[in-house]
Amino acid sequence: MSKASKTDWKRLSDMDDEAIDTSDIQELDDAFFQNAELRVPSKQPVTLRLDSDVLVWFKSQGQGYQTRINKLLRSYMESQTRR
Repeated sequence: MSKASKTDWKRLSDMDDEAIDTSDIQELDDAFFQNAELRVPSKQPVTLRLDSDVLVWFKSQGQGYQTRINKLLRSYMESQTRR
């Protein structure tokens, strides 16, 4: 992993399965998996010209700025598609 995890992995690995509370997680049955679809749009590398202050602002938000730009563009695209 490239980011430092805040999870206490040692504590989790030391826990017995019975000690993990999964009561808030719905059981997934065979019907779920028969109807499940994995939809992950492929990524395309592009060259995009952005105003320098816009790029500086996104980068100042930390790692993952390209993903945030993509999410913002997707949100705009979906709002325009619904019209």
